[in-house]
Amino acid sequence: MQCNVGAIILAAGQGSRYRQVAGADQDKLLARCKGRDGVVRPVLEHSLRNLPDSVQPRWLVTTPDRPEVARLARAYGCEVLWLASAGMGDSIAAAVSACPGLGGWLVVLGDMPFILPASIDEVVAQVTADAISVPVRASEFGHPVGFGASFGPALMALSGDRGAKPLFAKARVVEVVVDDGGVLWDVDVPQALVFDQSAGGYL
Repeated sequence: MQCNVGAIILAAGQGSRYRQVAGADQDKLLARCKGRDGVVRPVLEHSLRNLPDSVQPRWLVTTPDRPEVARLARAYGCEVLWLASAGMGDSIAAAVSACPGLGGWLVVLGDMPFILPASIDEVVAQVTADAISVPVRASEFGHPVGFGASFGPALMALSGDRGAKPLFAKARVVEVVVDDGGVLWDVDVPQALVFDQSAGGYL
C-alpha cells in the first residue's frame, strides 16, 4: 500500500436525472438519507464520513454555485476545488493537477453514500504505483477506484465528460472482491435514497 493515497471526491455533476424527479432546485448531494449506521445525514456527508482517516489529502471538486457542498467538504477535511465544468474528466484532471506528487489517488463519487468503510480500506490497501484497484461485487466493477502514481499524467490528461474508465484497458487491474452492495449503489433518483441491504433494488 502507498502511504500517501489522496482522495478526489467528485461533486460537480448536476444530477439531472434526480432533479427531473425531485425538482429542478433539488441537489441530490444534499438530500437526506439514512446511512448504513442508521443516522440520517446528507448524501455527501455519508460519502465523506465513510472515507478512512488515512486517505489524505482530500480534494472535493464542485461547481461555484454550491456553497453548502463546499461547507460539508471543509468540515470533513477537504480542500475545495471550484470548477465551472461538470464533466467527470475535467474534475479528475483538475484535482490530480492540484496534488500531483502523491503515491496514488482514490476517485470517490459524492453520490455513493452506502459504501462500507472497510471496503474502501481494502481498495486503498491494493493501490500500488503501477496498478488500478477496484472493488468488485457479483462480477461487477464498483467504486471508489484507486489509481497508482504512474497514472498521474493520464489522469491529468482527461477532459470533458469522459472519466478514467479507458485507462483500464492497458493497465494492471487489481480486483478487490467485496460483499458490499454499496460499491454499486449511487443516488441517481430519489428512490435510491433508501438502501436495500441485499442491493437487489430500491425499497
